[in-house]
Amino acid sequence: MMFKYLYAPWRLRYIKELSNKNKGCIFCEALKKEEPDSLILYKGKKNFVIMNLYPYNPGHIMIAPFRHIHNLEEAEKEESSEMMELAKASIKILKKHFSPDGFNIGMNIGKSAGAGEIGHYHLHIVPRWEGDSNFIALFSNTKVVSQEVGKVYQELLSFFKDIKIE
Repeated sequence: MMFKYLYAPWRLRYIKELSNKNKGCIFCEALKKEEPDSLILYKGKKNFVIMNLYPYNPGHIMIAPFRHIHNLEEAEKEESSEMMELAKASIKILKKHFSPDGFNIGMNIGKSAGAGEIGHYHLHIVPRWEGDSNFIALFSNTKVVSQEVGKVYQELLSFFKDIKIE
């Protein structure tokens, strides 16, 4: 039998970080980093747009408030409004750059809802394409992502510099 190998060297960082349980809030920690290490694409008045370091698909971004708050209902009106405006602007950018067939957009609030970061609520925007999920994900519990996060970040950064939110 001949084996085929799928190489994803950027996943090693994720595997190593799984054992580091005291790493702090990923969003608060990102705000302390310099670009491009932060993966922050845009900073608004109340929220910021950041690449997902471990994306479901290329272009998987998240929008989070600057304040470390647990739930959507704790958000001020200005935070919620800006988050939705940034979501609309982000979707336009992702459509222009990636031409996806659709999007998954949502929040996982609380551990039982699948939240990876339970202390700082955030909105996921995941571009989707017909056929982007296949047997590897179903049978091998492995997701193939076709582009490296750092490359996607560099490609999207120039688009996000032109966002105008009122």
